[in-house]
Amino acid sequence: MNYYIGVDGGGTKTEYALFDDNKKIVATIKTAGSNHENYERAFDEASEIIWDGLNKLVSKAGITLKDVRFTLMGLAGIDHLFQYEIMSNKLKAFGLENFEIFNDGFIVVKAGSETGAAIGYNCGTGTCCNAIDSTGKMLQLAGLGDFSGDVGNGHWIAITSFKLIYDEVYLGLQKTAMTQMFYDEFKINSREQFIGTLAELEGENAEKYIMGLIDIFFKAANTGDKQVLECIEKMAIRGAELITAHTNQLTFSGDCIEVVLSGSIHTKLPSDIYIDLLKKKVSEKCKRTFKFIKLDKPPVTGCVNWIFQSYR
Repeated sequence: MNYYIGVDGGGTKTEYALFDDNKKIVATIKTAGSNHENYERAFDEASEIIWDGLNKLVSKAGITLKDVRFTLMGLAGIDHLFQYEIMSNKLKAFGLENFEIFNDGFIVVKAGSETGAAIGYNCGTGTCCNAIDSTGKMLQLAGLGDFSGDVGNGHWIAITSFKLIYDEVYLGLQKTAMTQMFYDEFKINSREQFIGTLAELEGENAEKYIMGLIDIFFKAANTGDKQVLECIEKMAIRGAELITAHTNQLTFSGDCIEVVLSGSIHTKLPSDIYIDLLKKKVSEKCKRTFKFIKLDKPPVTGCVNWIFQSYR
């Protein structure tokens, strides 16, 4: 029996899956995030987390890494060749053999695409838009935060929502339904208490407040809130620009280009009003036909698909 490992390394968690020759999952584990950009010791700490996770995975299955034929990893933060080389050398020094590393945005394509050639647009904690075309050429767009004009991810939505509420409460600018929703959700009744929530957004309860702001954002959008709909317009336009750029720079055969939508903003939230507008903006900017696919399986499955296509 041959074994294969897929790794989906994000900023907050890393998922490992061991597969057999039939693509059946034999074992899975999760560890801390493996994005080197989040750690003081950068690649040293991230590579230690990955190496430890790989060993825990095979130990759980009762085998060793020597029994694994190939390992493919999609890692957040691996955006350039020098980062790839540093991480590869760190893992080789530990003793890992027969492996390949890509940015985590690329495994989304392999997880959700029916043809293996597609554009993957991810909006989760961050934003990235990666594509693999029909010739195998790969291109990564976005993923640099403000430096690449990223919008639509969870952090961007939370910050944008807070600012819109602030503008109403403190500057007397246009009203938004989010203000009352936020007050009700977190049981506050004054603007001083509202500002006080900044401490929560920067503390141990940050995730709770960020998720609350994201939920409120889409609830307000679905009520027709003007302020939020203007933000959704920006999200849809930027997404369409990224998808169109891939279409113009890469080669996709066939009549239809697949676009795999991944990340919580695209797949787990009531964001249809945004996704419908995204599709409309894409059709306005590009004359090709597109098939949008919401990713309904773990991105780590893209690793084994890729292994079987190119490395088996």
